[in-house]
Amino acid sequence: MTNLEELVQEINRFEAIISEWDESQRCVAVGLKRAIEALHKAALTSLIKSLKQESMSALRHAVTDEVVYAVLLYHELVKPPKPPLSQRVETALEEVRPGLKSHNGDVELVAIKPPDTVEIRLIGTCSSCPASTLTLSQGVEQAIKNHCPEITKVVAVNNNPTVNNANSGLISPFSSKITSTWIKVATIDQVPEFSVLAVQLAGNSLILHRQGVTLICYRNACTHLGSPLEEGKVENGIITCPSHGFQYKLETGECLTAPDISLQSYPVKIKDDKVFVKLQK
Repeated sequence: MTNLEELVQEINRFEAIISEWDESQRCVAVGLKRAIEALHKAALTSLIKSLKQESMSALRHAVTDEVVYAVLLYHELVKPPKPPLSQRVETALEEVRPGLKSHNGDVELVAIKPPDTVEIRLIGTCSSCPASTLTLSQGVEQAIKNHCPEITKVVAVNNNPTVNNANSGLISPFSSKITSTWIKVATIDQVPEFSVLAVQLAGNSLILHRQGVTLICYRNACTHLGSPLEEGKVENGIITCPSHGFQYKLETGECLTAPDISLQSYPVKIKDDKVFVKLQK
């Protein structure tokens, strides 16, 4: 009997031939293909309904055949197999890791407790950040539930880390080497009043904003998951994170969504028409 691979190769061969035809000929071929597929799907749907009523075991046995399964999958009459739950949880965690790592944080899977609970641990700066609850609910938890609909509870396990209050802050450093020298980053005319200007300085991404003659500089990272703010909408002196909607007052850096956190600011000075920023060690 011809196997599935040979059948697929034959179909691909004919599709390659058709692709060389002119548009009117291709339209006829594609129309014929769709009509035949619709006929087959209707017939297969009726067949499945009959088998379900008469013998579910016969239907299950039929689906074990790779050709039968491939055709039913093509017509969306069976669902593709899901990866194991643990694999889907790890996929979800990988999805949110870039944002967490931008804040020198991370997340790790602690345990999966069937039927509906996953335990995770926020590590690094994320474990002690005032925004950790929001990070869990709006970031990690949502990603897990998107990939694993059967999970309804995502619990953060506290490993009671020792926090150095002298060095901890609402925003952790992004770069291991920061200079304390004043560095020119722009001219006054380049800094807009009704939006922000993104600049790169010593490996750090910053945003500049002007209010009259006053210039303000913040790290270009939302305090939630570290998403860049440069594309955020600025209205009435408030910038909205384009990723998750967190809002900040550009005058003060205060977060209006989670009042206990704020943007990390940097000293700014103006000389002639040049704007200088100083990154603290």
